[in-house]
Amino acid sequence: MSTTEIKPIGKSNPNLPFHPAVRAGDFIFVSGQVAKDENGAMCVGNIEEETRWTIESIRRILRLEGADLADVVRVCVYLEDTRDFGRYNKVFAEYFPDGRLARTTVEARAVINCKIEMDAVAYKPLPRGYEEDARS
Repeated sequence: MSTTEIKPIGKSNPNLPFHPAVRAGDFIFVSGQVAKDENGAMCVGNIEEETRWTIESIRRILRLEGADLADVVRVCVYLEDTRDFGRYNKVFAEYFPDGRLARTTVEARAVINCKIEMDAVAYKPLPRGYEEDARS
């Protein structure tokens, strides 16, 4: 795969050297997301609220590329405090009720000013003819 086949998704922060997500073939790789509203403002709340806002941030990014949470195949979760696991896990199960994905959850003290961060990988095959259209 050449770098021309890797498509940045979303607007990158000029202070950070990456995009919110990239598409590489049929896969969409979402960078670590935290609890933010649709305008990008940080949302502070309990672990349940921050989990919802974080998953909704991932959903907004996926929708830019025609995907949704049902297309997610892997999530890595970084919790500020693993004692929040049960409460976050309950909310996570509301969004991914069939559990058809791989997931890792770790404690990460580097999560700054938030209780949770998540990155995700989605599998959303490109529409037929997409590559030809992109070269035209």
